[in-house]
Amino acid sequence: MKYVDEFRNIETVKNLSKKIKSVVKNSWTIMEICGGQTHSIMKYSLQEFLPKQLTLVHGPGCPVCVTPLEVIDKAHFIAKQKDVIFASFGDMLRVPGSKTDLLKVKAEGGDVRIVYSPFDAVNIAEQNPNKKVVFLAVGFETTAPANAMSVLEAKRRKLNNYSILSSHVLVPPAMHAILSSPKNLIQGFLAAGHVCTIMGYEEYFPIAKLYKTPIVITGFEPVDILKGILATVKQLENNKFVVENEYKRLARKEGNIPAQKTMFEVFKITDRSWRGIGEIAQSGLRIKDKYAEFDADKIFKLESFKVEEPKICISGEIMQGLKKPSQCPAFGKECIPENPLGAPMVSSEGACSAYFRYKK
Repeated sequence: MKYVDEFRNIETVKNLSKKIKSVVKNSWTIMEICGGQTHSIMKYSLQEFLPKQLTLVHGPGCPVCVTPLEVIDKAHFIAKQKDVIFASFGDMLRVPGSKTDLLKVKAEGGDVRIVYSPFDAVNIAEQNPNKKVVFLAVGFETTAPANAMSVLEAKRRKLNNYSILSSHVLVPPAMHAILSSPKNLIQGFLAAGHVCTIMGYEEYFPIAKLYKTPIVITGFEPVDILKGILATVKQLENNKFVVENEYKRLARKEGNIPAQKTMFEVFKITDRSWRGIGEIAQSGLRIKDKYAEFDADKIFKLESFKVEEPKICISGEIMQGLKKPSQCPAFGKECIPENPLGAPMVSSEGACSAYFRYKK
């Protein structure tokens, strides 16, 4: 990509809109997996460029939103310890746990620090040998390689005071869970380009075939998304169900092999709970036993930690494409960015925050 403007060009957007309208004859429901795509759709009012027969719904591709409540509460427990420096990306600080959030823990005296890379946390550990430094490592396949590399780097530096509280999830199993549900409404997917940049998209071929659902890899700008929608509706109108790559400038079928090797050196696949959705088989990553000394769950003995999800938040239904944020009775009332009931309202990639910020 040479310039970003070419992917936001209004004339290109209008031309794609015309093409989409000329193709669509039936009603279709398409899910964009990634929260970054959701924010672009809302920010640029892309639904207004689409025919009324076409409905876009929002998927579970917001790493902050799907981090289970028990992990958030574990983070709060660890961050309150006097001998701990707790490091996190800024977007996790206001995610509500069952009783508090990291920002309040910090205000009450916890040593909570915002970092911009897991390697910042590794450096903090090296600079503070008498403190336990814990990094909150959440995300999809996109962030897992860097978090794995931080463990390898800490081992290389012989830092016995660094660990990560890991909550990584994988996209393909979530797609299986959505499509196999008896409540499923999704007929086509816009897959997240950055995930495919790391993992490739070979895993999507059996999903498209099994569920007869087109999957199109897209980027995050208006032109990217509309190209993805056009490719998806062309398939749907012609009764085709294959995987297409509309993010060729970065995504390759095989993905980033060195990044994958780094990720699977440190992590192994496991069952994982998703906030608001529940447990999805083989949908997460956990630290291998050979790196247990860097596993905060084991260090602080929190592996059996369990918390009940609040019933008032319908984020699970939103992230499965069953409802939209504006259908939540608490949306914009009890639940606002300054007082979020669920992670999708506070996350920079959350569907609820996108609706609150951009929807007219």
